[in-house]
Amino acid sequence: MCFSATASFSAGIILTVISIVSIKKVQHPSQTMFAMIPLIFAIQQFAEGFLWLSIPDAKWSYLQTDITYFYLIIAQILWPVWVPLSILMLEKEQTRKQIQKILVGIGVLVSVYLSYCLFNFNIRSEIDCYHIAYIQTYPETFRILGGFLYIVATILPPFFSHIRRMWWLGVLVLISYVVTTIFYESYMVSVWCFFASVISLSVYLIMSEIRISHREDIYAQRALEQH
Repeated sequence: MCFSATASFSAGIILTVISIVSIKKVQHPSQTMFAMIPLIFAIQQFAEGFLWLSIPDAKWSYLQTDITYFYLIIAQILWPVWVPLSILMLEKEQTRKQIQKILVGIGVLVSVYLSYCLFNFNIRSEIDCYHIAYIQTYPETFRILGGFLYIVATILPPFFSHIRRMWWLGVLVLISYVVTTIFYESYMVSVWCFFASVISLSVYLIMSEIRISHREDIYAQRALEQH
């Protein structure tokens, strides 16, 4: 995240609270992955908070490489699979399920490719103009295609969900991506993850709707059984 360690830790605490109330709304195992999105963002923000401490302070410097890898594993390997899979788990309509499965497949490909890059090319993190920059020497050949497929895997799934307000999540994350690209291109990984973590507040709102819908389905099923 931009700004400071304090800002990252504060975001982590807020996201932890959001994750707790979101997870409490889970009424079926299929909802768990989606409800855990704020929690994973919280872990990511806490990690970057410690990264803020480790980069300038020699006492913490031994942690810098490990935390950098940990943060990027979540950002580049976990999210492309977690987001589409969590939304697929919520899907009930067969046509939409097929689309979500394709998006999960794209996410897996992106995750595998970025896993290869992450562990085969040099990376480092540094503080630059009140932001953390992640320097990655990945091949230029697939940078544009890989970035596009990452966006497809992490932004498109909400737009193909049957859940009425799920599209909010897709729109907000898309807007955050555009803003980050325009104003913070050099710090894309850090700043976009921060914006996306703030947006995960919408996960709580969506979980509230899922809970209401789940109850309505149960009542409808009971009514059918009585007839």
